[in-house]
Amino acid sequence: MLFLLTGEVQIGKTRWLEKLVANLAERGVLCAGVLTPGQWVASAGEHADGNGYEKLGIDNVLLPGGERVPFARRGDLARADGTFDEDSQAARAELAWHISDVAIEHVNAHFRKLRSLVRAEAVSESEAPRRSSQPGLLVVDELGRLEIWRGGGLTEAVALLAEGPSAAFPHALVVVRDYLADDAEALLAEAWPDRMRIAPDKEGQVAVLSAAFARCKSTYGDER
Repeated sequence: MLFLLTGEVQIGKTRWLEKLVANLAERGVLCAGVLTPGQWVASAGEHADGNGYEKLGIDNVLLPGGERVPFARRGDLARADGTFDEDSQAARAELAWHISDVAIEHVNAHFRKLRSLVRAEAVSESEAPRRSSQPGLLVVDELGRLEIWRGGGLTEAVALLAEGPSAAFPHALVVVRDYLADDAEALLAEAWPDRMRIAPDKEGQVAVLSAAFARCKSTYGDER
């Protein structure tokens, strides 16, 4: 099952997903991929939100290891401190966030490694019908304009998703803005015929947990 976690900006998608990943980890379900927590500071400036916080940038946390990669910086700040690269993918796409091409490659390398591990797991599965490890959840937070409209950005994440469900990751969860949801679904429709759009709420949590543990029950013959 492919879960598309969608909605408008700053409704708590990543915070909700962080809690879900922690919940699954506590129950022994491996989550692999990437989370994108923001870099927030207390602020009373023009960029502050209703709670008095300003978002300066975005990190990428690589799962399952937890390595934190500085990924994006607000465009005006990147221009002010001289880190803005006019030739970068983000600049050419005129994104509000400036994303380093070096950071993109770092995260792509992580997904490239995951693809290799998934393929190795597939070979192991064909040789031994009973799995020795619990199926996991592939997490991609998030696919944006670079990936969906321009064929760039996290290309290795898209390539891994395009391979569809696997023995290691029978389910995937992709974060996508609401205005990109139709295009994201079309992009992945062939690989993931079973799809569901969810929101960062209790119903979405129940849907993912139910799918994850239904798979565990069919695999092991008991509830985990």
